[in-house]
Amino acid sequence: MYDIIGDVHGYASLLKKLFLQLGYQKTENGYWHPNRKAIFVGDFVNRGPEIRKTIRIIRKMVENGNALAILGNHEIYAITYYLKEKDGSLVVKTKNKNFLALHKTISEFTGFADEWKDHLNWMLNLPLYLDLGEIRIVHACWSEEAIAWLNKAEESGKSRKDIFKKVHKKPKSKTARNILLLTKGVDFKMPGNLKIISNKGISPQSFRLRWWENPEGKTFEEMSFESKFSLPEYEIPKHVAPVLSPYSATSPPVFFGHYCRHNGPYIIKSNICCVDSCVAGSKTLTAYCWNGEQKLNLENLVHIRK
Repeated sequence: MYDIIGDVHGYASLLKKLFLQLGYQKTENGYWHPNRKAIFVGDFVNRGPEIRKTIRIIRKMVENGNALAILGNHEIYAITYYLKEKDGSLVVKTKNKNFLALHKTISEFTGFADEWKDHLNWMLNLPLYLDLGEIRIVHACWSEEAIAWLNKAEESGKSRKDIFKKVHKKPKSKTARNILLLTKGVDFKMPGNLKIISNKGISPQSFRLRWWENPEGKTFEEMSFESKFSLPEYEIPKHVAPVLSPYSATSPPVFFGHYCRHNGPYIIKSNICCVDSCVAGSKTLTAYCWNGEQKLNLENLVHIRK
């Protein structure tokens, strides 16, 4: 059975408290449970006060078979930031806002350059998703099409470094778009001639979508998965409605992070669960203890607060 743990973002102390709550024991091979295995949904770097310690905890568990982990968008930023061209120059020439979040991580590894390089190589080889048959794990959005495309890219013999370089060098390429789809989800970009006002009095240029829904006949608020604002109950015009592949109610439960849910809800549908409780803001870490059920249960959510 599995304990699916939301975005840790460098909060190692909270992670340790969560393990104790879930009955894990600290051993020389990392935290261990006799009957369960932890699964991390990505985003364990950046933001928090104990990033170096967090990576060491998670990596030791994964390498000793006590946990599984996938990449989140923040790990993608970290990997991409240090990738080099054939001439030795950095792929990232100009730092955009995505790389500003790396400041805390880089600062923590000042004086530990070799250790950080080793962690980067480890992260480079982590999967972008897990399909365990009875459950599925992804950082932001489950997309069969994106998964198939990226599997084909890796099977063709392309190295992980070459694949991830495209995220920065060719962001409009299908490879880059599919990596970002899995790790950042679907953003609805507002057409230039369409303006709506949120409950905060702002006119957002984009908003995060409920990628598992069919947008036909839905309002902006019904399709929004934002945690920072609410949108009006106006039906999305058909000519601008996004094209999505809704997640079937008969598909295995899928778990993801990324969306900073604060106080929830975390179980969105009977087979859809977001375990990201926005730890940097809420100082709360969330996990779902999966025991084989196909219909998710609120009682299986565990929240640890600072």
